[in-house]
Amino acid sequence: MKRVLIITYYWPPTGGSGVQRWVKFAKYLPSEGWEPVIYTPENPEQLAVDHSLEAEIPEGTEVIKTRITEPYELYKKFLRRSGHSKEAVEVNPVNAQNKSFAQKAAMWVRGNLFRPDPRCLWINPSVRYLKKYLEDHPVDLIVSTGPPQSMHLIGRKLAQQTGLPWIADFRDPWTKIFYFKHLSMTKATERWHQKMEKAVLDDADAVVAVSPLVQQEFQAMTRTPVELITNGYDECDFPEGRDKDAAGGEDKDFIITHTGLFAADGNPTVLWDVLSEKSRKDEDFRKALKIKLIGKTDAQVLESIEEAGLKENLEDLGYQKHSVAVQAQRKASLLILPLRKEPEYKAVLPGKLFEYLASCRPVMGIGQPDGAMSMILDKTNTGAVYDWEDSISMKKYIDECWKAHLSGTLIIKDGDISVFTRRNLTHQMVELFNKVIESASSGNK
Repeated sequence: MKRVLIITYYWPPTGGSGVQRWVKFAKYLPSEGWEPVIYTPENPEQLAVDHSLEAEIPEGTEVIKTRITEPYELYKKFLRRSGHSKEAVEVNPVNAQNKSFAQKAAMWVRGNLFRPDPRCLWINPSVRYLKKYLEDHPVDLIVSTGPPQSMHLIGRKLAQQTGLPWIADFRDPWTKIFYFKHLSMTKATERWHQKMEKAVLDDADAVVAVSPLVQQEFQAMTRTPVELITNGYDECDFPEGRDKDAAGGEDKDFIITHTGLFAADGNPTVLWDVLSEKSRKDEDFRKALKIKLIGKTDAQVLESIEEAGLKENLEDLGYQKHSVAVQAQRKASLLILPLRKEPEYKAVLPGKLFEYLASCRPVMGIGQPDGAMSMILDKTNTGAVYDWEDSISMKKYIDECWKAHLSGTLIIKDGDISVFTRRNLTHQMVELFNKVIESASSGNK
C-alpha cells in the first residue's frame, strides 16, 4: 500500500468545516490503496471541538504531532490590557473599520510580521522534524492543505529537500481570499504574498482547487495542472438514504435552518424583513415559522432577527456535533446559505452546500446570483441564489415553499449529485495521486 503524508492544521477533535475534507479523504483512502499519514499540531487554536469526528478516522491511522508556537495568546494579552473583554479579543479581519486602535495595531502585526499567517513559526521546525521522520518512515507523496497557507510552505520546503512529489490542496484562495484586503499590509508584504503564492503554484507537482472559479484563477497564474476536486457529502451520514419525503416529515412547523458559521457580514437582513412581513400578514405562517441556527452565530445576526420581531421564532442551538447538524438539515423545510458580502465570495463553494444537497431540502442561497454556488444549485435543481437585496425573489420563493409545505409536496426533484459523494471524490483524488507519482517517476512534472 502506498503512503501519503498529509500536512494539515485542522484535525479532530478540532471541529468545523475545515476539518472534514481531509478526515473524509483519510477515511476512504485505504480502500483505494493508499495509507494516510497525518501531520498536525499538538496544540492548535480551536474555535470549536467535535470529538464525534474522531470516529471517522480509520483505526490504526498514523497521526504525528508536534507543538506549534502561535502569537494569538500574545494578541489576547495585549488587547485585554487595552480594555477589551475576553469575547472581543479575537483578531477578526472582517469589518476592520470598526476596530479599536489596539485591534488595528494587532491586525497590522498579524498582516506584516507573521507571513503568510500566524502559523508561520511552525514552518521550519516542521520541515526539520518531517525530514528526519521520513528517513525511517518513507512515503510516496506529500499533500499540504490550506489555509493556513503556512501548510503549503511546509510542503514546498519538504518536497525541495526530499525530492518527493507534492500536491497543494487549496480549500480557499490565497491572495484572493475575502479577508486578504483587510489585513493592513504594506505594499512590500502584499508583493511577498503574491511571490510566495506564485512559487507554491509553480513548484507543486499538482494543485487542487475546490471551486471551478478558483480553479480558473489559479490556472491563469501557473503552468502547473490545477485540478477541481470539490468538497462533498458522506453517504454514511445519511443512513436512511436520500428520501424525498415532504420536508419536516410529520412536523407541522415550517423550519428554516442554517448550519455552520454565520458571520455578521453575511447577515441577510432583507430575508428577516421578508419573514417578518409574511408573519404579520399570515397568522398560520407566524405560528409555524421556526428559524433554527446550528453553529457559531455572530451576535449581530441574532440581534437583527430579534429586531425584525422574530425572537419567538428563533432557536439558536450554538455549535453541535456534526451528526446533529446533518439531522437538522434533513428535518428542515428550507435551508438557507447566506454568503459574506464580499466580491471574492463569488468564487466560493461552502462545504455545507453539498450536505445541503444530500438532505433533499430546498436551498436558498444569498449572494451573487452568477457565482459558483449558483452554478451548482442550477445544475442539481435544488434551489437558487438571490442577491442580498432581492426581497421580491426571496418572498416569492418562500411563498412557494410554504404552499408546498402545507400541501405536503415540498419535494426536491434534484439532479444527480453522486459525483459529490466523499467516496467518489476520494477516487478522483487518488487518480491524481497516481498521475503525479507516475509523472514524477518518469522525470516529468
